[in-house]
Amino acid sequence: MCTLEKRGDIYILTLTGDDDHRLNPTLLDSISAAVHRVRSETTTPSALITTAHGRYFSNGYDLAWSQSDPDRHIIMSSKLRSLVRDLISLPMPTIAAVSGHAAAGGFILAQAHDYVVMRKDRGFLYMSEMDINLVVPDWFVKLLKNKIGSPAAVRDVVLRADKVTAEVAVAKGIIHSAHDTVEETVNAAVVLAEELVMRKWDGHVYGRNRKVLFADVLAAMNFDETVEEVAGANIITSRI
Repeated sequence: MCTLEKRGDIYILTLTGDDDHRLNPTLLDSISAAVHRVRSETTTPSALITTAHGRYFSNGYDLAWSQSDPDRHIIMSSKLRSLVRDLISLPMPTIAAVSGHAAAGGFILAQAHDYVVMRKDRGFLYMSEMDINLVVPDWFVKLLKNKIGSPAAVRDVVLRADKVTAEVAVAKGIIHSAHDTVEETVNAAVVLAEELVMRKWDGHVYGRNRKVLFADVLAAMNFDETVEEVAGANIITSRI
């Protein structure tokens, strides 16, 4: 689950508890509800920070929950895509304060924010799909290409399944900044949010410009071939 705190014009969304914040429908619905609340309450220039308690920012999809039924993979994918669409269209700057490990879908959730700041005393960014024999969805890759400037860095993230620490991530242009502790990471996110709010940008213009910037990602999110094609093939097989 998650909580939402408002400090002046800054919203802080926190994934609560000491688990690994697996992206199952319950957690995804909770985050989405918080983002919808932020959208509905905002009347002045604002910013959103997303962070988490415990050792993990998010360890990705809840594969244990989904393995019993292929339709559950579709549900998780659909809900994550809906959440990322909401973040892309949100009328304010967004910052992920990565407080620990962010793997697979958790890495993608962090990268769906405009800025990523990360603690360097614990945690890594990790696209685990190569190591667990899963195909990376096309929209994941398009998002990573949009956020990471170096093709070599994207290659190492996707095809080498590198576990990237905060300092290396800064050097490779994957994140905005690295900080010594989780407290310093969240504080840095707040300082950055305050700087962005002070620009007094029109939130609706900001959101529309972000949608233009991520147009190829939004188009790719209409379909997740890694779950929907598999589900379709299973249906055909069951009819034979």
